[in-house]
Amino acid sequence: MSSKKDRAKGALMGAFIGEALGVGPHWYYDLEEQRAEYGEWIDDYTWPKANRYHDGLEPGELSQQGWIIQLMAEYMIDNNCYDEKSFCRMVDDKILPHLDGTPMGGKGGYTSQVMRHLFHTRVELSLPWDQVASISDTSESLERNIPVAIFYADDLETLSKVVARNTALTQSDNVTGSLSVAFNLVLAMLINGEPLDESISMKLMKKVHKGELPFHAVTSSNLSAPQKGEKANEGLFASPDALLSPGYMAKAALDKDIQIEPAWKVSIVYGMPCAIYHMLPAAYYLGARFADDFEAGVLNALNGGGQNQVRAMLTGALIGAQVGFSKIPKRFVDGLKDKEHLLEIADKLSDNFLRSKKSRS
Repeated sequence: MSSKKDRAKGALMGAFIGEALGVGPHWYYDLEEQRAEYGEWIDDYTWPKANRYHDGLEPGELSQQGWIIQLMAEYMIDNNCYDEKSFCRMVDDKILPHLDGTPMGGKGGYTSQVMRHLFHTRVELSLPWDQVASISDTSESLERNIPVAIFYADDLETLSKVVARNTALTQSDNVTGSLSVAFNLVLAMLINGEPLDESISMKLMKKVHKGELPFHAVTSSNLSAPQKGEKANEGLFASPDALLSPGYMAKAALDKDIQIEPAWKVSIVYGMPCAIYHMLPAAYYLGARFADDFEAGVLNALNGGGQNQVRAMLTGALIGAQVGFSKIPKRFVDGLKDKEHLLEIADKLSDNFLRSKKSRS
């Protein structure tokens, strides 16, 4: 089995690789059009076509969201913890000056709804940070917290609180917040060597009932009816369902009587659109089905079309956290632009995770 550092490094590099693979064929909702442009099976980094979302980038280059994840990793390395005020300063100083508030005008190609809204409220309206959250139901906040999940992987209670607060800064929807926290908790569990199978949800639910995770729960620890007079756990989030779905997706992936063939059609089963509730089921499914095969998992995520960049990014993080960096095919690492810097960041972040663990013990 790979080491904890190797799995932490694999999670970050897996996310970078998945993000960069999606730069070319991002957002083809017509699969026939995607195949006409890129062939029957995309298996490597590609050029984006003219006048599409990432026109101007090169194969293997990170687009804007990958760059934001990189900055978040560097922030965690430099600060050796998460602090909300310094995070907000980092966004004001290092991210917003590279945007112009339009979909196609920012660094790295397409600018998401979350970041456009943030530019409008912070730069154009000069609103304080407690008034800038968007109603977007996409996964941007979840994605930028992947480095946070790696850093706090051995402290799930702190991790859940940090991701919840950080997500709420830019996305106000409670369901989006709960799903963002849940994904990063699952990622941390995988870094710690837990399998992505149906048991992972019950392991997280035990922590809810101990009061360690901020989720509301009425049922007993095994999801049975509460005892008479037993009080419900009152949490930040309305229900624990975001923690329960990974186990169901993993069970579906491992059940021989449930077949999605070929696996890229997971995008049709769970949906091609961008909303977080389409992205996560597909990523959990592929992450469980291809737990030991990074290439197969990420390429099936990519070839499903629609919001394939995020699907590949999240799948890459989940599988990278299971197989470890050492088992990610070398060609995907070699094809990344600025790979030496990204590898340095991944090494430092995983080192910081191990050091921070020791300092808390």
